[in-house]
Amino acid sequence: MKILCIDGGGVRGVFPVAILQALEEEYNRPIGDLFDVVAGTSTGSIIATSITLKKEMSSVLDSYKEFGKKIFIRQAKIGLFKSVYSDRYLRRFFQNTFGDLTLSDIKKPLLIPAVDVTHGKPYVYRSNYGHPDSDDLSIKLWDAVLSSCSAPVYFPPNNIKNRYLSVDGGLWANNPSLVCITEAMDFFQNSMEDIKILSLGTGVQDIEYKIEDDKYWGLKKWLPFRFMSMKVQPKLLDLALDLSSESISYHCQILLGDKYFRLNEELGSEVPFDDVMFMDELIELGRKVFLEKKDEVGRFLSS
Repeated sequence: MKILCIDGGGVRGVFPVAILQALEEEYNRPIGDLFDVVAGTSTGSIIATSITLKKEMSSVLDSYKEFGKKIFIRQAKIGLFKSVYSDRYLRRFFQNTFGDLTLSDIKKPLLIPAVDVTHGKPYVYRSNYGHPDSDDLSIKLWDAVLSSCSAPVYFPPNNIKNRYLSVDGGLWANNPSLVCITEAMDFFQNSMEDIKILSLGTGVQDIEYKIEDDKYWGLKKWLPFRFMSMKVQPKLLDLALDLSSESISYHCQILLGDKYFRLNEELGSEVPFDDVMFMDELIELGRKVFLEKKDEVGRFLSS
């Protein structure tokens, strides 16, 4: 069983999209045809869902460029009394992209980690492939994706049919690979030897909290304020997402060995998930990584 897993990371999602666009051009086939299962968290859920619907990666990349600047327009500097960003453009983007499709309309296995914050539980939105926990397949596809993208403080929780509030799956599974290993073994009854995962990160940031004389750490230390842009940097959330992704990657590498192939790249600095100015740089980096790893990717997919 070949599985594609895509991390969360906001606008850094253009990095895996660029890799997938190059892969699509290399094989001249829709990405979804190369994998049995597709999963994505947060921004990765946008990409994974687009793959399931056989949307071209070049089109997905154009959408990131077009809507990124509209989505990340601040309505609050800090997010103390309301979310930093409105979900108006994000919601509109998903509704336009995914239309009226529901989870029941998608037969190919698609997994989207999120959080049922009302009941304090991890949650996985699943498409219509027979899993017994897919208890509500009438949920709109765009609703599932919006839920997984609703980063706390930065976007408001997504209200699912007035039953529960759903937020970013990156809080527990920013890299959905471990979710997929569990799914492959428990539901699909695959042995560990039969599972292969191509895991795509959104870049490894260099996030540092330096030792300083001031030992009384507060909000301004965890979420530093940038005076030039007059906004708070999502440093703590980015750190949490990076830690989630890399720790899960470590465990998956131990479990699967060379059947777990991860493409990611050191960014050398902090690249906040909401900073659109880095998109072009990340796209070029994604293309560069694919060219460097093209032969390894080919061997992985053909074996």
